Parts: sequence; structure tokens; C-alpha cells
Amino acid sequence: MTEGPSPSGAARRPPPGAETGQWNARIWALAGPIILSNLATPLLGAVDTAVMGALPSPDFIGGVAVGAIIFDFLFWGFGFLRMATTGFTAQAHGAGERDELRAAFARPLLLALAIGALLILLQAPIGGAAQHFVPASEAVTANAALYIQIRIWAAPAALTNYAIVGWLLGTRRAKAVLALQILLNGVNIVLDLVFVLGLGWGIEGVAAASVIAELVAAAVGLTLVGRILAGTGGAWSRARIFRRQSLVALLRVNLDIMLRSLCLTAAFYYLTIRGAALGDVTLAANNVLLRYLEFVAAGLDGFAHAVSVLAGGAYGARHLRAFRQAVVAATLWAAGLALCIGA
Repeated sequence: MTEGPSPSGAARRPPPGAETGQWNARIWALAGPIILSNLATPLLGAVDTAVMGALPSPDFIGGVAVGAIIFDFLFWGFGFLRMATTGFTAQAHGAGERDELRAAFARPLLLALAIGALLILLQAPIGGAAQHFVPASEAVTANAALYIQIRIWAAPAALTNYAIVGWLLGTRRAKAVLALQILLNGVNIVLDLVFVLGLGWGIEGVAAASVIAELVAAAVGLTLVGRILAGTGGAWSRARIFRRQSLVALLRVNLDIMLRSLCLTAAFYYLTIRGAALGDVTLAANNVLLRYLEFVAAGLDGFAHAVSVLAGGAYGARHLRAFRQAVVAATLWAAGLALCIGA
């Protein structure tokens, strides 16, 4: 990266706020809403655990734990649909390329829909893998299988939401992301309570609540993105969307992020299978402990998304100094907060 002109040939222009030097304020302006948004996800997991804990047996918590860890692998493994989308969108936004801003959303959206459909088609082997790799009691295994059979239908919507969130973050709409996440988790929590405690559906209620919530969030998110693009301008271009260079860059970045996400999820997976081997009560207890760990991880992840937005915008505008300042500021804040939490 140089200090020269942007790829489109336009004169270099600084990303918003780059001239002020107030990097701490800009980091928190983005990281704050993202952290709150991320914390809503483990909060949902805590509600799922609490609702299942109200039922008479730990088998229900264990079933949700086993089923959830499978979807953590599936969905977190494809988390690049959010993180990579943020970076590429921020570059297009920083460069002022309106056509590319549309293409930066279309590529991950099409990929999300294709992967989601494939996961539904592969639901039988996915369920079989869960039973094979997570040894548990017969009751827990049966509950997990039922959970997977229902929740797998949320895959296209869940992955679409990743693309939506990544694009909104890339265009610096962190508050919109927070609102969308509150909607998703709010619908899920309310339906959890209605389906499980109200209608007595058991583990089917938790899974159905997740499916409906993902569909609602995806519908609202797509509507929001459509309205933003209508006001932004630009045009859809099939040639630009399927441009070989852009697709290769997306897939290359996606592979790196996918490996990172799978390594992180492997730690959660190991704790789950070890707990399952020690009995249903231990499995249920470990699932409760994992909720605390997820709160910490989700909070710190806000800085990763913030630096993706700021560094991506600086890269698109060809501002090397702003790029470096964004990386350094976000790293210092994340490291400092991690040390405080550890202490």
C-alpha cells in the first residue's frame, strides 16, 4: 500500500476523521456498539441454558450443548462471511466506489445462500457426525439430534445475517448492527419463553425459536441494506460481482479466517466432549461455564471488527499512516482489556 491514488484513479482522500488523530474515540465509536451486539449472542445462549434448566432433567441442557457446539463449528467456521465482508466493504467505502460497494455485498450474500442450502442437504451426515464425535448418553444424543434436525433450516438465514452484519459494519453503521442483533436475540428469547415454558415444546421450542429469529433478522436486514443502497447510488454489475480477481481475493481471505475460527471453536468442542464423557451433569455444568467464556470472547471481538472497518477504510483511501494508526490503537485497547479481564 502506498500514499498514491486509489485504484479507480481518483485522487487520494483521507478516510472520515483521519485528520483529527482521535483514534481512541473512533475505535470506541465502532467497538462499543459492536461489543454490545456481540454480547447479545452469549446472552441468548445463557437464556437457552436457563430455559432448558427449568426442565426436570439435565438431558435437555446437554442436548442443547451438543447441538449448539455443532452449529458453532458450522456457523463460526463460515464466520468469514461477516469478517471478510467488513474488510472488503470498508475498502470500497473508503475509496468511494459505489458499484463495488454493491458487489461487496452481493458476493458474500450469494455464497451464504449457497452454503446454507448445502448444509440443509447434508443434515443427515451432520447429525451422524454429532453422534460420532460427541459421545453422550442416549437421552442427550436423542435431544441433540432433534435440535439439529430443526435448527439446520436456519442455515441460509443465519449465514445471510453474517453477510448483512459484515456489510453494515464496513459502511460504519455499527448502531444498525446493534439494533439488528437486539431484534434477532429479542425475538429468539421471547419465543424461547413462549415455546418452552408456555407451550411445553421442550428442546423443539428452543430450536424453532432460533430458526424463526434468524429468518426475521434476515428479512429486516435485507430490507435495511436495500434502502441504504438505494440512497447511496451506483449500479449492480454481474461482471463486477463475478470478477475473478475479486472472487479469488475473497476466497483467499476467507480460508485464513475460517482456519482461525475453527481453531477457536475446537477449544469449546474439546470441553464439550470431555464433559459429555464424564456424564450428563458435568456436561450441563460445563455448558454453563462456556457461557461466561463466550461473553469475554464476544466482547474482545468488537475490537477486531472495529479495526477491520477503520483499517479497511484507510486501505481503500490509500492512507498508509491512517492504516497503521488504526491497527496500533485497536491492538492496544484489546490487549489492555484482555489483561484487565484476565486479572
